[in-house]
Amino acid sequence: MALARPLRGIIPPVITPLATPDRLDVAATERLVEHMLAGGLHGLFLLGTNGEGPAMPYELRRELVERVTKQVAGRVPVLVGITDTVYVEAVRMAEFSAKVGADAVVFATPYYWLTSQSDLMRYIAGLAKDSSLPVLLYNMPRMTKVSFAPETVRAAADIPNVNGVKDSCGDIEYMKKTLALLKDRPDFTYLVGPQELFVEGMKLGLHGGVFGCANLLPKLYVVLYDACAAKDWVKAEAIYADAQVFFDTLVEMKDMEYRNVRGLKSGLNVMGLIQDVLAWPYEPAGPELRGKIEAYFKSDAAATWL
Repeated sequence: MALARPLRGIIPPVITPLATPDRLDVAATERLVEHMLAGGLHGLFLLGTNGEGPAMPYELRRELVERVTKQVAGRVPVLVGITDTVYVEAVRMAEFSAKVGADAVVFATPYYWLTSQSDLMRYIAGLAKDSSLPVLLYNMPRMTKVSFAPETVRAAADIPNVNGVKDSCGDIEYMKKTLALLKDRPDFTYLVGPQELFVEGMKLGLHGGVFGCANLLPKLYVVLYDACAAKDWVKAEAIYADAQVFFDTLVEMKDMEYRNVRGLKSGLNVMGLIQDVLAWPYEPAGPELRGKIEAYFKSDAAATWL
């Protein structure tokens, strides 16, 4: 399908269900995708941070992309993370994603090396030219050490085939500055990762959110988006309060490296959707977090959104 410009709605980073640390759980993947689509989500983002993309073997990444795009069958757009330290590998993943029917690719700044903004512009222009699918930038400096500067995002918006940005830096001032620079490009998609910036960001002109928690309670986040899109800020704030309680249940803030994935996979396991298996060498949630999650799913708060 042709990717909407701008792309709007809730497009979560899909958790990657694993049977073992290096083998996809096919049945669980099918269950998870249908659960998410039944919740009314507007798209799916494969191989993002919460999808453990950089930790996945290349053959598993390709299997996931092929299986999910075939299962979705055009019901919603499928975006694929192609972030890599090797440019050629990013291009190969973009080519494979196009071949199997994905709708767009998403890439963060190459990690390990500290990359200048001028080098990033060459990287963006290269991927935009070498990918037959639309490309979106993924601003994730916490993981990559380098941010797409607001001015770089604005310059990238003028490159053919660059359709938008997914911003996970968590900085409201960065968002304000970048959105201001993009005022003359209302077709350029701006999605946000941290859910705590979502309501304020929608007031400023965001187009949607990419929230890991929407794997579990998609209806909650769709209703939140709908309230924001309708500019019903009172309702949006009330629903956001529910979303934040849920987020705080799932996330161990002391565990800064793999905090989201542990809670998300444990929650999906409690729901009976996937096995609680993470990429090597990471361990599942401990008994304290697991107990919190189990208690939440027995509560009235969860029942509202299940």
